[in-house]
Amino acid sequence: MQKLQRNAIGGVFLTALLSAPAWGASVGRPGTLNYVEGQAFIGTQTLDAKSVGSTELEPGQTLNTGVGKAELLLTPGVFFRLDDNSSVRMISPSLIDTEMELVQGRATVEVTDIHSENNLRIIEDGRSTELRKNGLYDFDADQEQVRAFEGEAVVQDGNREVKVKGGHQVDFNDGAALKTKRFDKQTYHDAELYRWTSLRSSYLAEANADAARAYVVGGMGWYGNGWYWDPWF
Repeated sequence: MQKLQRNAIGGVFLTALLSAPAWGASVGRPGTLNYVEGQAFIGTQTLDAKSVGSTELEPGQTLNTGVGKAELLLTPGVFFRLDDNSSVRMISPSLIDTEMELVQGRATVEVTDIHSENNLRIIEDGRSTELRKNGLYDFDADQEQVRAFEGEAVVQDGNREVKVKGGHQVDFNDGAALKTKRFDKQTYHDAELYRWTSLRSSYLAEANADAARAYVVGGMGWYGNGWYWDPWF
């Protein structure tokens, strides 16, 4: 977990700190495909390496995976990672109102840079989870669970809500009142999605370091303000 946290800190560089890109960088928007491997689809469109940086999940569209995984950019510094045999639907891709629904399967959300103006929500089985602090969050629609490895979130179910802090989870399928309980983080370190998330976080940190050298040392080809990244790293 500590390694993932260090990598996440580096993730701020590319999506928030470096607001003026070198030539060849792209303007990112919530829902932009940042990485894909294996089987992934939006409707009848098959996603592959050529789709990275040029494909966006539009409102109402659903991204499905078979034996494969996909990573989407949400707000700057926030990465949504979809597991095998999972589905996610875009509800709202606005920078200040970003909302997605995990329809089936499992996903993680890595948050490295969030602001008070952000309204970042993940819907699961009709319940809404608002991510409020930097951290790593896990959503399991099949098991009806939400957990926070690090960070802080608020889960809402109708007129009930509960705060979920790092090391805690909420089970929707136990028939009890909405409440949190502790879980052992170590038991998830060997899980495939967790290891894949950690690896993606490491690669992003490396890309950020490479970009930082280009921006700080080179300083050539800067233009405009905005949220930029290089999907071809």
